[in-house]
Amino acid sequence: MSVQEQYWRYALITIILGLGVTIFFKALPFMGGLLGALTLYILLRNQIFILTEKHRVRKGFAAAIVLCEAIACFLIPISAIVWMIVNKLQGANLHPNSIIEPAKHLALMIEAKTGYNLLVTDNLVKLASWLPRIGQTLMEWISSFTVNIFVLIIVLYFMLTGGRKMEQYLYGLLPFNQQDGGEILHKIKLIVQSNAIGIPLLAVIQGSIATIGYWIFGVPNLLLFGLLTSFATIIPIVGTMIVWVPLAIYLAMNGQWGHAIGLTAYSAIVVAQSDNLIRLFLQKKMANIHPLITIFGVVIGLSLFGFMGVIFGPLLLSIFMLCVNLFKIKYLDTNTTTEITSQNSTQTDPSDPTLSDTATSQDSIE
Repeated sequence: MSVQEQYWRYALITIILGLGVTIFFKALPFMGGLLGALTLYILLRNQIFILTEKHRVRKGFAAAIVLCEAIACFLIPISAIVWMIVNKLQGANLHPNSIIEPAKHLALMIEAKTGYNLLVTDNLVKLASWLPRIGQTLMEWISSFTVNIFVLIIVLYFMLTGGRKMEQYLYGLLPFNQQDGGEILHKIKLIVQSNAIGIPLLAVIQGSIATIGYWIFGVPNLLLFGLLTSFATIIPIVGTMIVWVPLAIYLAMNGQWGHAIGLTAYSAIVVAQSDNLIRLFLQKKMANIHPLITIFGVVIGLSLFGFMGVIFGPLLLSIFMLCVNLFKIKYLDTNTTTEITSQNSTQTDPSDPTLSDTATSQDSIE
């Protein structure tokens, strides 16, 4: 290869890396929509292939049908849940007394039990200053969610129309042979399907079970706390505890010790064990992911991709581990085997008559 060709190659690589990094950071605000489109494409790709290849439906029309299905089955329910939570928070922001009065009541209970007065001037000023921030953050989050929904719909439509050609192009960019590339793509599909189906299913089941317990033990605002419990299932280690533990403390400080103890026992036994059983079932039926990969993957994914990091965090960590394992098998294990073989050949040099006689004697003994 000439010097000019080497220059062209490295200059092209530099341009690709520079533009790629720039585009990545500029696309971070839309990462939720992009990753959401990728998730839905993996879940719905078989349907688009059946429509276009088996039933000979035009790609544009088939993509429109599948896109309508995605909107009806995924986006509308998610948007309804988000709207319900936002409506609750917005109502609290527009009517500060709905937060301040319960806070005063809780502060009076804490003072009666512990003697510590929370109703000091500094605390009331901080509480009042937080409310506008909550409203501003809420509006920013609503705007980001709306934009990402539109990005998801547009990108998903073009991914569905691209279909096989898009997959073949991306497959050609992978730095793997056919067997390794197929294994990685199969792993990606399993992990995305497992998380995209398993996490919402786990959230719905645990939220429903927790809501039943909240109803039995007299927790106010059942629907709100049930939804918060559902979302809390994605948080590693602590999970639903961040919802039901404060509720149990609130009931205890309100003098409802029986309900507080009952809610604690119900949540610790029924809700927590249902989480373990469902996760174990999903791991066996879908992708057998190690729990540590799931925990650390969710932590990493949430910081990188936001809510969609629940799915793509474990995927990122799993692909990293898979690539490390492939590198070990292809290069490290091969070198070790080669060294061992060369050492054995040196130690058993056939030109040495002593070694030859020893080998012959061993063969005769065997």
